[in-house]
Amino acid sequence: MKRILKTVLATGLLAVAATAHAAEPFKIGLILPMTGPFASTGKQIDTAVKLYMQQHGDTVAGRKIQVILKDDTGLAPEITRRLAQELVVQEKVNVLAGFGLTPLAFAAAPVATQSKTPMVVMAAATSSIMEKSPYIVRTSQTVPQIVTPMAQWAARPDSGIKRVTTLISDYGPGHDSEKVFVKEYTKNGGEIVESLRVPLQNPDFAPFLQRVKDSKPDAVFIFVPSGAGTALMKQFLEKGLKDAGIKLIGTGDVLDDDLLPSMGPEALDIVTAQHYSAAHDSPENKKYVEAFRKASNNMRPNFMSVGGYDGMHLIYAALEKAGANATGDQLIEAMKGMSWTSPRGPISIDPETRDIVQNVYIRRSEMIDGEIYNVEFETFKDVKDPGL
Repeated sequence: MKRILKTVLATGLLAVAATAHAAEPFKIGLILPMTGPFASTGKQIDTAVKLYMQQHGDTVAGRKIQVILKDDTGLAPEITRRLAQELVVQEKVNVLAGFGLTPLAFAAAPVATQSKTPMVVMAAATSSIMEKSPYIVRTSQTVPQIVTPMAQWAARPDSGIKRVTTLISDYGPGHDSEKVFVKEYTKNGGEIVESLRVPLQNPDFAPFLQRVKDSKPDAVFIFVPSGAGTALMKQFLEKGLKDAGIKLIGTGDVLDDDLLPSMGPEALDIVTAQHYSAAHDSPENKKYVEAFRKASNNMRPNFMSVGGYDGMHLIYAALEKAGANATGDQLIEAMKGMSWTSPRGPISIDPETRDIVQNVYIRRSEMIDGEIYNVEFETFKDVKDPGL
């Protein structure tokens, strides 16, 4: 009888412990640039995260979801690393998320590995991020994934582009974009006139744009981080590149949907590649844009926002699948191979690389009802990261 009572008591205590653990909040440490030059990225993702929770509730598998937002200013990897450590050690978060720029994701990766904490990259886009930790999963994009279709389109005879000068921000994703564009464009018969790199911090595009103008290409391929496009577009017009007949092509960062409403005619008729546009024609996106505007005092969602929105979908779905008491390893396994329909279109997580697979759209900036939008006119389907 005593043995039976001991067994019952032990079983009861285990059940109580499991229930208590399940009742603890499931914490997401969200590290974003909420201030500084890349604050647009932080605000977009933060708004999308809150919108997802508003639409889907704050309880999954019986656990309350708690998001702890930290501002890393977007410029200092040592701050990002410290915040990640504090979130893991002091706050005991179950997932790390966010990461606006590649150096910041690099800085947090060892923390994720050492603590076996899943790290959902919602913005940073360098291919090699995935190699930094087996606990990283990405819901944003990779630079080669976006640039390769752009280079393939530009190399076509009907694009009218035979000679290109490249102009990129001097950091990881910029280097990737330059390397991939040059490789893919020349492979398909195009000529690179010159390759220019602009400092990431406090950039002055004017002297570099003058060099582009002097090199007399058919087009300039641009890669700058989301947020820098407004200054670049103004200087592109001021330096007379558009009047000189030089086309501007690039990734969608330069015509970020968040910034387009503040741009003028200089932003029209520009061809870019990206995985999302606020003008994407689908029922899911129309609902998303409407809800996002209501949640943000009429801010237009951009491609960074869907990285945050889909990042939350991935976390919710993984927790539901793996169960309330899932370990970091179990959550990562649950995330591998997941697929769903996003506001951007169909997406999935590659089970081998843990990276996102998605459509990439070629778009032209056009005026619609008095506002400039990126209107998609060609789709490259189910694009994986091709690497470098």
